[in-house]
Amino acid sequence: MSAEATIAAGGDVGSPSRLWNRLPWWGAVLVVFGGARLWSAVVLLVVAHHQAATLWTAADPSYLQYTGVMWDASWYRQIAEHGYPATLPVGADGLVQQNAWAFFPLFPFLVRGAMAITTGPWYVVAPIVATLLGAVAMLVIHRLVVVGAPRAVAAHPGLPLATVLLVSVFPSSVVLQTGYTESLALLLIAGSLTALVLRRYWLTALLVLALGFTRAVALPMALVVVVHAVVRWRRSRRGEDRLRRADVVGLGGLAVAAVVSGLAWPAICGWVTGVPDAYLQTQGSWRGDRHVVPFASWGYAATFWFGRWAPAVLIIVSVTVVVLVLSRSSRRLGPELLTWSPAYLGYLAAVIEPGTSVFRFLLLAFPMAAITAGLPPARWRRPVLLVVVVVMAGLQVLWTYRLWRLVPPSGWPP
Repeated sequence: MSAEATIAAGGDVGSPSRLWNRLPWWGAVLVVFGGARLWSAVVLLVVAHHQAATLWTAADPSYLQYTGVMWDASWYRQIAEHGYPATLPVGADGLVQQNAWAFFPLFPFLVRGAMAITTGPWYVVAPIVATLLGAVAMLVIHRLVVVGAPRAVAAHPGLPLATVLLVSVFPSSVVLQTGYTESLALLLIAGSLTALVLRRYWLTALLVLALGFTRAVALPMALVVVVHAVVRWRRSRRGEDRLRRADVVGLGGLAVAAVVSGLAWPAICGWVTGVPDAYLQTQGSWRGDRHVVPFASWGYAATFWFGRWAPAVLIIVSVTVVVLVLSRSSRRLGPELLTWSPAYLGYLAAVIEPGTSVFRFLLLAFPMAAITAGLPPARWRRPVLLVVVVVMAGLQVLWTYRLWRLVPPSGWPP
């Protein structure tokens, strides 16, 4: 699909130039992503000018310093340069302290490889690698919407590029150019879903296994695999598909890979340290309540953030997600795209302690961008998209200033 065809159905926010019309689809994706990252770079530079000296940087740090070592990027730097501790650090109270085992190895090891090749330091190489991975992720997301949501694209030809645009300007998309794992995770999730839609099950399994060493988000993919298998089975029963033995074997292997991927890193953490629940204890060191119990943290955390309004806020957020997932725009998506967001969001609700990092976690629920872009009627798509993009670009400023900027001695993590 050319950029001209993509824009024609409302996927742009302005009048296309002659050069823009000649761009292939991948060129349009890279221009959109590059423009969004340029905006985020400007925001980061302006905010960095107001950054006081911290444990990680001097006051008014450079762009690469600000994106390469702030917050969790310093943990990934430690992993890349020194690996993981053989034993868990324990404080005077006998409790496990914060340590590198909470962070997954694939991204820092990729950056370490790039550092060895280029001889560049972490704070230079990590943001560049993350940005390049983010660009590839956007290309894959565009392709995923095309092959994974044909009904939606038929109704809204500009949907693939509009999805890329909304993901690229999402308030926390700033992390796609920092020393964080979101770019790699986004690429692996989109790649896994695309390979699944195309029924390349062994490739999907490899990507899902890689995801298990990138972020703790592989388990929701098992539900997507189950839904995909059920849809194929039902279609085969109706004579609309042919479910071969090789397909059954591939799907079975993929389901096993998804479960193994979700459990592998905690198992490795326990094996290396000699503490079976080392990963859970390490995760607990970041929590107000050190116990990691599914869904339990929403009660006290929501009350902490919203006080007596906590029940109303939780209800409004939950109803909004349900309405979006059940909307006509959502139903036009293919089963894989449709399943990922609620599976991932439900998983988040079960395992995280709600805090400021949730805005960053939401970036991986990227099919919600396709749902949002497909909601307005055809005649309203351009103005609505423009408004959403402007609002998100403004919220990027707020997110970066309030969360990425650290006001010593402590702050809320992005």
